Amino acid sequence: MAAPLLPPLRFGQHVVDVPVVLAPMAGVTNAPFRSLCREHGAGVYVSEMVTSRALVERTPESLRLVQHEPGASPRSVQLYGVDPTTVGAAVRMLVTEDLADHVDLNFGCPVPKVTRRGGGSALPWKRDLFRDVVRAAVRAAQTSAGPDVPVTVKMRKGIDPDHLTYLDAGRAAETEGAAWVALHGRTAADGYAGTADWEAIARLKEAVTTIPVLGNGDVWSAEDAVRMVERSGCDGVVVGRGCLGRPWLFADLAAAMRGEPQWVRPGLRFVAQTLRRHAELLVEHFGDELRGCREIRKHVAWYLKGYVVGGQLRAQLGLVDSLAALDALIDTLDLDQPHPGEAAEGSRGRTSPAPRVVLPEGWLDSRELDGAALDVVRAGELDPAATAGG
Repeated sequence: MAAPLLPPLRFGQHVVDVPVVLAPMAGVTNAPFRSLCREHGAGVYVSEMVTSRALVERTPESLRLVQHEPGASPRSVQLYGVDPTTVGAAVRMLVTEDLADHVDLNFGCPVPKVTRRGGGSALPWKRDLFRDVVRAAVRAAQTSAGPDVPVTVKMRKGIDPDHLTYLDAGRAAETEGAAWVALHGRTAADGYAGTADWEAIARLKEAVTTIPVLGNGDVWSAEDAVRMVERSGCDGVVVGRGCLGRPWLFADLAAAMRGEPQWVRPGLRFVAQTLRRHAELLVEHFGDELRGCREIRKHVAWYLKGYVVGGQLRAQLGLVDSLAALDALIDTLDLDQPHPGEAAEGSRGRTSPAPRVVLPEGWLDSRELDGAALDVVRAGELDPAATAGG
């Protein structure tokens, strides 16, 4: 048997044989998609991001976001917040009400509605605020009735090349008790454009020595994951856009981590069956066939990338409103098509830079939290309805 590429990922009381993590993506990594990925391979499957304020206020959408797929273990929730007190309260709620086995903190989101409030990838610039948020979460996750719930950190390199934060943040997270740190090798200004900086992951691995360091960015295939590990020395891989329309990527990654290069190269019949399964799970999750079918529409182009499917049929699939209609359209596909090779591989999802990094006024004047920046945090959390990824 081949030697494994990496040892199991250990965080808190959890041991995951395949050190691969599904990155939270708003509107994508809901419980049905996590179930589908889990059916194909092992790993850690993290929920869509939920805001701390929304969770503490028990908004219906926040409570839906922390619902877990059957058999999920560990049950992982990604939490966003800018106020340490509110973040601590949200973590305490997740722990005391047994809603999560693992909490991941988002410090990577680059979208303006998050960064303009000092959140996401903007927050680590304020060193004391970052430390206070992580400390509050870790302390709130400590329990007297059983093992502590591990708290992890996902972040970007910084705001832009002149305002990098990841080394300071990584060391602070380690000191405050985070169970791992994951780095997306881009700045907020990069958005999702260009090439992820895997060398930055290597530098973080050199700086953070007592907890696992995970790498994120441009993992489109199992081969990419192997290259990232070899180049950066990271302890695990975080996958986001690479699994859009191909949850079987987790089978490839599991094989790669075991040192067994056995890649899934599906024909269109397998793809169509997976698409149909995904739609069925969405309908069951929402309890509403129309809503579930509306949700699957965004996935159609990702699933069919590279396969010969006419433009009219693609358009019809993008308007599907029932499982019966989906079945009828699938029956018209040339399901005997083999895997199309490179045409079905490579990047998918967003590839554009952030429109502009929007920050609170005076945010970059100091690394400390004072003046106007303190007022921004005191104003409270982001709009509870907002969600994003990093």
